[in-house]
Amino acid sequence: MTDQSQQPDRNLALELVRATEAAAIRASAWVGRGQKNEADGAAVNAMRAFLHTVSFDGVVVIGEGEKDQAPMLFNGEHVGDGTGPQADIAVDPIDGTTQTAAGRPNAVSVIAVADRGSMLDASSVFYSDKIAAGPEAKGVLSLDLSVADNLKELARVKNKKIGDLTVVVLDRPRHAELIDEIRTAGAKTNLILDGDVVGGILAASPHSDADLLLGRGGSPEGVITAAALKALDGFFEGRLAPKDDTERQRAIDAGLGDKLDRILSIDDFVASDNTYFVGTGVTDGVLLKGVKGPREGYIRTHSIVLRSKSGTIRNIEAEHRASKWF
Repeated sequence: MTDQSQQPDRNLALELVRATEAAAIRASAWVGRGQKNEADGAAVNAMRAFLHTVSFDGVVVIGEGEKDQAPMLFNGEHVGDGTGPQADIAVDPIDGTTQTAAGRPNAVSVIAVADRGSMLDASSVFYSDKIAAGPEAKGVLSLDLSVADNLKELARVKNKKIGDLTVVVLDRPRHAELIDEIRTAGAKTNLILDGDVVGGILAASPHSDADLLLGRGGSPEGVITAAALKALDGFFEGRLAPKDDTERQRAIDAGLGDKLDRILSIDDFVASDNTYFVGTGVTDGVLLKGVKGPREGYIRTHSIVLRSKSGTIRNIEAEHRASKWF
């Protein structure tokens, strides 16, 4: 970050987690109620309020909600108190609004931050093809390779059998052929209903049963995933996938013409090596526990904080006095 503050920038991540905690707590009141826009609106309002108390000068590069016509922290919005480091910020107050509405697992509130001017504004193209894995996949895997070849190479560098590999894939009709290719090659699939940010983190995490993320998901989420994987020293590639000529032209008008029809590296999504990722569980999942309570006067949250500069992974379990929230 640009050094404009006397406060060490390592404190920024611990400040940001207050915003994801707030969003998750407010969203938790809507878990299982079948109203995803109401849940998202509650999370957005809480996240925005807390972000404005953080000591940094942030500009939202990746906002939230446009695909679903939901409330959003809009692109170009300034957040923070205006002091301290200048930063790009990508937000998803709920990555997994459908899971939240249905009461299903793996909904999280997430924020990614990097140096000002380093994040790709991918909002003009809703979807990208993605591949993510741990550090051993660097220089080995590629979107240009077939599914079978990627699995063969990943098994080799991880010293595993292909049959022991698990691939995270969004459970969508568009992925029917991909899922069949993975299983035909001999690997297992972990089909997730939503939230491929979590899927990407799991694929790169040294403590996860997942080995690889494949498939087409949101381009904005790709930027958030890239920021998180920089902290995990992970591998990530993407390819923008305009759905039609209108969206392709919109991408060109947004200055992405040179990024269409080619593989984008993790540095294309986030150029800075000084990134932060914070996430707080809304519902229970494989990465984070969901919001619990109020019980015995307290609300409990579980968050993860990743910082690339220091290479740290922090798990934070917090208790919040319920009387301060309700």
